[in-house]
Amino acid sequence: MPPSHTHIHKTVEAYLAHHPAERDALADLLAALDLPDAATSRSTLPGHVTCSAVVIDRNRNVLHILHRGTGLLLVPGGHVEAGDRSLLAAALRELAEEAGIPAGALTLAPQTLGTPIDINVHAIDANPDKGEPPHQHYDIRYAFYLADEDRPQIVLQDQEVSGAQWVPIAAITSPTLRAKLMKAGLDGRPEPVNASSLIHDGAGSYLLHLRDDRAGIWQPWTMALVGGGRRRGDRSLEDTLLRELSEEVPGLHLEGMAPYAVEEATSVDGLRVPIRVFAGQWHGNPDQLELREGVLLHWVTPDQLDRLRLSPGLGDLIRRHAADHPPQAEQDEAPPTCDGGRRPVLNGIGVHLHLMDGHGRVLLGLRHPGVAYAGNTWHFLAGKCEQESAVTCLVREAREEAGLVIDPADLELVHVVHIIDNPGGLPLLQMVFQASQWKGVPEVREADKCLAWQWFDPSDLPKQLVPYTRAAIEGISAGRRYTELRWDR
Repeated sequence: MPPSHTHIHKTVEAYLAHHPAERDALADLLAALDLPDAATSRSTLPGHVTCSAVVIDRNRNVLHILHRGTGLLLVPGGHVEAGDRSLLAAALRELAEEAGIPAGALTLAPQTLGTPIDINVHAIDANPDKGEPPHQHYDIRYAFYLADEDRPQIVLQDQEVSGAQWVPIAAITSPTLRAKLMKAGLDGRPEPVNASSLIHDGAGSYLLHLRDDRAGIWQPWTMALVGGGRRRGDRSLEDTLLRELSEEVPGLHLEGMAPYAVEEATSVDGLRVPIRVFAGQWHGNPDQLELREGVLLHWVTPDQLDRLRLSPGLGDLIRRHAADHPPQAEQDEAPPTCDGGRRPVLNGIGVHLHLMDGHGRVLLGLRHPGVAYAGNTWHFLAGKCEQESAVTCLVREAREEAGLVIDPADLELVHVVHIIDNPGGLPLLQMVFQASQWKGVPEVREADKCLAWQWFDPSDLPKQLVPYTRAAIEGISAGRRYTELRWDR
């Protein structure tokens, strides 16, 4: 089956999120996706979707091929076929057919991460030989970097292609593509775009994740590391990993997480994927965690690796880490403590804004259904502390999420909820601050996380409300400073 209209629509919307001024120019394409005719079929008129591959070398040159029929010098591309699993896969297939460059010679451009670099609408002249009238192409273009410094050998499709040329970005004749490439600052130099977590207990065991056996899953039905691909909103690969952990295994919080290695894998589309591996410790029972993706989490030791179906290279990575970090004796794992030597447990810290208007109403946000935690539920404006103070984090989150400007001096801690959100998970210390004054009107700044901001009377809160948010509001109204939740689990 060719890419569905749903897949195409999501791809176009992801592109428009970065190029909102082009929505009117793509109105015909969006309208075509609401019709029953296949938008990728070359028989669909007055226009249909095509895909192209923008291949960039280390010197910021872009591969172009010379088409025999038109005499035009264009980036490789063409019509979508029934066997293409995605639009990106269609672009890679066209590149292999026209220029002989396989997907394995490429990586994703870290500036675009699989989102189209350009969507170009252009007119196609009539072709009487093929019985095609004049029509339009909605050309969806993806950017790729060469995985190696040397250019790969080009093998042209002689029937349709007569030559190839590497064109400097500044000399590209397509004005929309040239402008996008120059603005994005694509330099042709690959870097890790995925992050994985090498989780160990410090005593010789490693936590592995059994992946689902489903179509489209990367390395299905193998034992692998928890992790995933960087998204354009991630500020760093560490942020990528923290987001992936919260989405796949909420409640699993690593101690001492730090970069350990860069590995390489192959994506479902055949692209080479450099992966930044972070190592960190965790001590707990994985059976008590909430696993939202995959089949199971399980502790293994290096001597068990040969009996498992592992993702490529994982066995060598674990053995190398085990050799670099031999297990310490139990008495050396943690310093003596006043409670008899029990290992300290880290607590996660969250910050929350209890903002009240002149009518005594509290501000809550409706979380997007697609977020990892509490989708389609009302919640405080909130965030997780990183390498920053709690007040600094909350001031930043208020500005980023709702456009509110708050002076740190105007924040006061009014309540704390100490909670275990998931059985076996680490405790969370949820700090609630109240602002005496602020600047701005709440507005949705991160539509992929929050759908709306609304003021509520504390005596008439929404039914779909995060439980500890309700407990905090009730505690504040009653004059209490502290609440414990779910410690009896």
